[in-house]
Amino acid sequence: MKSIVLLFSALVWLTGFSFAQQTIPASPSVSLLIRCDDIGMNYAVNQATRQVLESGLPISTSVMFACPWYQQAVEILKRYPNVSVGVHLTLNSEWKYYRWGPVAGARTVPSLVDSVGYFFPTRAALFANNPNVEEVEIELRAQIDRALRSGLKIEYLDYHMGAAVTTLDLRMVVEKLAQEYGLAISRYFGEEDVPGVYFAPIQSKKDTLLAAVSRLQPGRVHLLVHHIGLDTPEMSALIDMNETGLPQMSKHRQAELDALLSKEFRELIQERGTRLITYRDLIREVGLKGMKRPALR
Repeated sequence: MKSIVLLFSALVWLTGFSFAQQTIPASPSVSLLIRCDDIGMNYAVNQATRQVLESGLPISTSVMFACPWYQQAVEILKRYPNVSVGVHLTLNSEWKYYRWGPVAGARTVPSLVDSVGYFFPTRAALFANNPNVEEVEIELRAQIDRALRSGLKIEYLDYHMGAAVTTLDLRMVVEKLAQEYGLAISRYFGEEDVPGVYFAPIQSKKDTLLAAVSRLQPGRVHLLVHHIGLDTPEMSALIDMNETGLPQMSKHRQAELDALLSKEFRELIQERGTRLITYRDLIREVGLKGMKRPALR
């Protein structure tokens, strides 16, 4: 029954669409890469990601292998062929009362943790502690190794809250690991960020998404980063300790999920002939040697 549901979902999405499961043409009309971050963070994010995958929508999703729920994320992702999986390199733990620490162990990377062994909640707090570059490499390598041991096909790296690429020294560590493990790096293919729906009001998420996709230009690869989740007690209990953290994050994440799964989004993609791609497609078409370091953010 499960296989029938998945087949039906894929057919629903594939009707009238070209998802670049074949070679991306030299001059596509509009190419859009959807990246869903933070899977493995908790149950609510995992189940939201599962809903997107069950719809048949091709996405790239970044797993937080330092988080407690990564094992369930692995089991979910193994079921779906319409996903390209990356490692969401993690050096921060931003939620009040829900914290995680290094895969390598706090004693192994002491400059990366607070007094009780958790990652710092903000980038500012991390860099105020003068993180040791060698310890950063140890920890990021431990996260990648855990990912590879999970049995998932890992295809790219990206970075939670941008911490792992904040400085040139750290960016070079990420590039070194990507080359060593034969992985791509998000934003290294010239992807142009789509003004996202993250900061849009909860009630305007869908309209913001539709407007952004309507403005995409042909001949480019556009990157749309989503932070999805379910509006559940587990998710609503989380409080972001960053100054930019949004109140009612649970409702924001549910609204992002609803926008992504909306009939209007599906129809707009079809009407515009938008080609939905993943990092697997970019790797196949451009190749790892085609990557180029973007400007520091």
